[in-house]
Amino acid sequence: MTSTGNAVPLSAHAFTRSVFTKTLHDNRRIFTVWALATAALAMLYAAYYPQVSANTAAKIPDALRGFGLSDTADAAGYLQGAVFGLLVPLLATFYGAATGARMISADEDSGYLDLVLAHPVSRTRLLLQRYAALAAGGVAIAAAVLLAMLAVRSGAHLGAVSVTGFAAQAVHLALLMLLFGALGTALGAATGRPRATVFGVTAAIGVASYALNGFAPQIGADGLRYATPFHYYIGTHPLTEGFQPLPILTMAAATAVLLAVGAWRFDRRDLGR
Repeated sequence: MTSTGNAVPLSAHAFTRSVFTKTLHDNRRIFTVWALATAALAMLYAAYYPQVSANTAAKIPDALRGFGLSDTADAAGYLQGAVFGLLVPLLATFYGAATGARMISADEDSGYLDLVLAHPVSRTRLLLQRYAALAAGGVAIAAAVLLAMLAVRSGAHLGAVSVTGFAAQAVHLALLMLLFGALGTALGAATGRPRATVFGVTAAIGVASYALNGFAPQIGADGLRYATPFHYYIGTHPLTEGFQPLPILTMAAATAVLLAVGAWRFDRRDLGR
């Protein structure tokens, strides 16, 4: 009788401890594909640098210079524009939007969320542990990109960029993914909207802020860039300036605020509506 009586609490305790690891396990293929695809594309574009001619920068349309494509003849300038200014941040945005929409909205869509919350795990703990798995995936993607850059650094003549610069850029990339992941998670938790809607809204906000950061100089509104996460991601030039407290703390603080608001609303929202 004693062993039978202890079976349910033990199982429930194991569930609460395994939310993070279970989320990692359930999404392992998704995280792996994102890491490999993002690293491969970044490596491909970085390896193209030796083919860039000295007059390439002169051929770049003025409208694209706000995205970092201004000094492509320089290794750091090329990477900041073609790799970390155009391709990689969009992938990071969509990773955060797609994965964030999965954390709460997917289960609420399917009706599985009520079953999950029937276990002795609070809504806030569920949200934070699932987000922690999303964050681990984002860190893994950034690490894969860093390793890819270091792998081609010598062969692609990118030695002018230090290892510290690449590491700083990888940290900024991880923080960008974590920020949009927090936005997607918070939107789903706070509103209860379907997964597709949460993904669409998060991605739209990401693309709009990306475009604003890029086109603001063309409309004489450089100050608007400070309202976008992309300025703190790439505008502070981590490839050449290395680690800087302000952009890192700004993105981390924005992420924390989004999670706090999402958790607060999720804890008080009627899931049955």
